[in-house]
Amino acid sequence: MMAPRRMETKPVICFLKMLLLLYSFIFWVTGAVLLSVGLWWKFMLGPYMLLISSSSSNAPYALIGTGATIILFGLFGCFATCKGHPWMLKLYAVFLSLVFMTELIAGISGFIFRHEIKGSFLTSLTEAVMWYNGYDERSMAVDDVQHRLHCCGVQNYTSWFSSVYFPASGIPASCCVSFVECSKADLKNATLAARKVYRQGCYDLVVSFIESNMGIIAGVTFGIAFSQVIGVSLACALSYFITTNQYEMV
Repeated sequence: MMAPRRMETKPVICFLKMLLLLYSFIFWVTGAVLLSVGLWWKFMLGPYMLLISSSSSNAPYALIGTGATIILFGLFGCFATCKGHPWMLKLYAVFLSLVFMTELIAGISGFIFRHEIKGSFLTSLTEAVMWYNGYDERSMAVDDVQHRLHCCGVQNYTSWFSSVYFPASGIPASCCVSFVECSKADLKNATLAARKVYRQGCYDLVVSFIESNMGIIAGVTFGIAFSQVIGVSLACALSYFITTNQYEMV
């Protein structure tokens, strides 16, 4: 009486294993991407974080840690699926639930506190411009932002008039539209500098970019988080069918 039921269960188990293996592989790839982004952020964008916060940001470390954890969980998921032990599958489901809760909390916190982040960026950027000297990390970050984004100062180029750098050296050369047509004498003259430098302020440009992409960022974050629900469902379902099949064989 039990043999037909076992024959019906085995294809279901094989199908669920294939789905969970595929999911675990995609989950592992997600971890590798987060790890790569965290490392890139740490080593390539480190100086820019000083313009968002006066202290070093923990965001790249969080990405690196989350990515490494997901890679380990993804490998464990593949191992648990191949072995087919119900307790391992349940443990994998618990791991996925923890990752889901962590990503969900992080996504909601980032969305709720986005205004505080913008306020912190305004304060730090204003301080960086005010105390700009041309050679420390924050000053080089300001130069790079102005040059790359084609912007100048906080609200506009006039932000530099109240800086400690302007009386002696004028507006930094990173504000120049064209370095060839931008001399030091021009940068010290407020009237001439207005025709030589970018007119757009860096703060509005960065905030506008963040706000225009906030929906996409939030959607991707929550999409990745809720994908864990699929993994939890697959792991629990596979564990249930394997346990049922083992019970019927007894």
